Amino acid sequence: MRLSVLDQSTASKDRTQDTAIRETLELARHCDALGYHRYWVSEHHNSGSIVGTAPEILMSAIAATTPRIRIGSAGVMLPHYSALKVAEQFRVLEAIAPGRIDLGIGRAPGSDQMTSYALNPNPENVLDQFPRQVQELQHWVSGTPLPEGHPFRTVVAQPTGPSSPEMWILGSSDYGAQLAAYFGLPYAFAYFFSEGTGVEQALELYRKNYRASENNPKPIATICVWALAADTEEEALFQFKSRERAIIDRRQGIRLPLMPPEEADRPYSPAELATAEKLHRKAIVGATAQVTARLKELAKSLDLDELVVVTWTYDPAPRHRSYELLAQAFGLEKAEAR
Repeated sequence: MRLSVLDQSTASKDRTQDTAIRETLELARHCDALGYHRYWVSEHHNSGSIVGTAPEILMSAIAATTPRIRIGSAGVMLPHYSALKVAEQFRVLEAIAPGRIDLGIGRAPGSDQMTSYALNPNPENVLDQFPRQVQELQHWVSGTPLPEGHPFRTVVAQPTGPSSPEMWILGSSDYGAQLAAYFGLPYAFAYFFSEGTGVEQALELYRKNYRASENNPKPIATICVWALAADTEEEALFQFKSRERAIIDRRQGIRLPLMPPEEADRPYSPAELATAEKLHRKAIVGATAQVTARLKELAKSLDLDELVVVTWTYDPAPRHRSYELLAQAFGLEKAEAR
């Protein structure tokens, strides 16, 4: 079983947002040494809680400061951008860290409507153009010509080289699964985002409709799942209070930096309590053995050989400890032992 990481660069109360970016770099080095397979970073805009706005820049810093882990975007929100520019950015990243770059792309805005407009002031039919963008990006990233008659057939994304980034489609619905299947691309389902709703159907559609491609003759799938392990269940549940409060606030349109768990642990309204109880039923949180068993059971039920784990905590130390405990439990091979 491979374990990978999704880091969303979460901001914490009473610390400036730039601190979250440096914490991402520190956690990447930590997970590289622990033996994690991939380290993915996200793209969000105009958010007070998730502050990684430029994954391609963050990836370059991670590539320069880690020796072996794969580095990726989860993901670049393609409708905001030119497919050629994204291809060029990731060809540069591939030149910096050959054989280590993942290009995960999504269709969601990663922001509110006004911010989306500010990112792309010509948004007409951008979602309808997403499949075309994916096709162009796939050719430019791999260095293969676009089909005969395509207006951009003579355009080459540079720098070229012997290796190419690995493209992934990200999603939390059937649409992304079907698109990934059509183009013969790996697929990652945002399990943490949808609380698991629809994952079985999405993976079934992906595998059933998969069309083999040159780079990926067989379907490759994973899920991004939220999990938090600690030395004791009590400690894990205490640290989970920060995320619990953040999720409850977000569903009321409030996006604030993560609160300290002791501050987040305050009385709820009846509606908030119902949300909290639902979160607790689904959350993969607890002592190491509990979390490991839940993750393995989930992977087995979905026929997966890789899980991408996302973890939020107010302080970085419990997050580092969680990834360390899971690496030990899953028998990951530390980088220094290789």
